[in-house]
Amino acid sequence: MRSLNYVQRVSLDFTGTLFPHAICLGDADNDSLNELIVGDTNGKLLVYKNDDSRPWAARSCAGMLTCVAVGDVCNKGKNFVVAVSAEGWFHLFDLTAASKADSSSQHESTCSDDQKPFFTQHIPANTKVILISDIDGDGRSELVVGYTDRVVRAFRWEEPSDRSELGSGQLVLLKKWLLEGQVDSLSVNPGPEGLPELMVSQPGCGYAILLCSWTQQDSNSSGEDGPPTPGSEAPSRDVVLHLTSGRIHNKNVSTHLIGSISKGSKEESSKCGLFALCTLDGTLKLMDSSEQLLWSVQVDHQLFALQKLDVTGDGREEVVACAWDGQTYIIDHNRTVVRFQFDENVNAFCAGQYTCKEGKNSPCLVYVSFNHKIYIYWKVELERMESTNMLRVLEEKPEFSRHLRLLGVVETSWATMPDERLISGAFRGKLQVAADFPEAACCQ
Repeated sequence: MRSLNYVQRVSLDFTGTLFPHAICLGDADNDSLNELIVGDTNGKLLVYKNDDSRPWAARSCAGMLTCVAVGDVCNKGKNFVVAVSAEGWFHLFDLTAASKADSSSQHESTCSDDQKPFFTQHIPANTKVILISDIDGDGRSELVVGYTDRVVRAFRWEEPSDRSELGSGQLVLLKKWLLEGQVDSLSVNPGPEGLPELMVSQPGCGYAILLCSWTQQDSNSSGEDGPPTPGSEAPSRDVVLHLTSGRIHNKNVSTHLIGSISKGSKEESSKCGLFALCTLDGTLKLMDSSEQLLWSVQVDHQLFALQKLDVTGDGREEVVACAWDGQTYIIDHNRTVVRFQFDENVNAFCAGQYTCKEGKNSPCLVYVSFNHKIYIYWKVELERMESTNMLRVLEEKPEFSRHLRLLGVVETSWATMPDERLISGAFRGKLQVAADFPEAACCQ
C-alpha cells in the first residue's frame, strides 16, 4: 500500500461547528465552476469560492443546519442550494444573481447576515442526510430526506399550473419509508435494467433498496394546499433489504455507501452500476447492482465518510474513504490501494471537483478539523494507481529507444541490466545529456 503526500492546500476561515453532512461541493452559482458549501449549527450558510480564505457568500437560516446540497431540485434547468435544519426548516437559495456582483464589493454585498432564503418550508424535523437526484427515472429531480428515526421521505417540487414564479411552488410528499436500522447515507445507483434505484445504508454493512411505487393519488393525498404533515403519512414497507456478506457483522456498526461510480469508457457496455460501502469497523466493499462482490478490503481505522473521485483522469472513479483520525484511503476498481494521512482529527469530510488556483475544476479532498479549520487539498491527481518501476515507465515512452541508440546502448541488454546500473552517477549523467541535448550526445 503506497502512501501519498499532498501539499497543495488552502486553509479557509471557519469559526463554527457543523454536522458531517452539512458540507458539499457543487456549482452553486451556475458558472460551471464548483464551490464549497458549508452550513453550521448556528444557521449560517457559507459558500467558498476559488482560493479565497473568506466566504464568497453567506446566508442566514432558521435552526441548526444538519445537511446541505446543490442541484436542480426545482427542475428549472439550473442549480439551487438547499439547506435543511434539524428542526425541519427547508431553505432554498438561488445564488445565480450573486455571481454577477462586482468583485470589488463582493464580500461586503454578499456576506451580510440579513440575507434570507427566497423560499422556506417546514418539513418533518430531525433531518440527517439529503439527496437531490432523479430516483424514479422520469427525468425530474426529487429531494430525498433521511431522518434520525429511521425514516426516509421523498419530496418533489410542484408549482400551480397558473403561476410560473419560483416562489409560488412547494415541496409535496411522494412517499415515506420506514427502515429497520439507522440511515447514514442515501444514494442512487443504476439497477440491472439501467433504471435508477434509491439505496440507503443499513448498519452491519448492509443496504436497502427503496421502491418508488407512488402514483398520482399518493402525491395528492399528502395535501396540495400545504406542506405534508406527519399525521397524514402512512409509512410504506416497499423496502428490499440486502446483506453484503455471509460473515457476521456487528449490527450496531454504522455503514455508509456511495453509488453510480463511473466505470469510464466501459460504462456504456454494462448497465450494472457500481456502488461501494464502508463501515466504522474498517470494512470496505465494491459491488455492482447484481450483488456481485468485486472486492473487499479490511483496514484498521474507523471509517466514517465515503466518496468517489476520479484521481487518474481516465474517467473511472476511485473509492475514497476517510477515518476519524485523518487516514484517507483511495481504492480503484482493481483493488489497488493508496493512502493519505491528514495531520488532524476530522469532523467532516467530502471529495469532488473544486475550482481553486487554476480557474478550472480539479479533484480535491476537503477536511474539517475539530479546531474550526477547513482545508482543501486541490489538484489531487495521480498518473496511475498501481505501483511500477522506472524501466516499465521509460519503455512506454517513444523517445526512450532513440536516446538509447544515441548513447550506444543495446536495448536488449538494457532490459536485463541490474537496477544498480540505473542509479550509477556516470550512466545517469549520460542519459540526462541525451534527454536534454540529443545533438551533443550524438557527437560523443
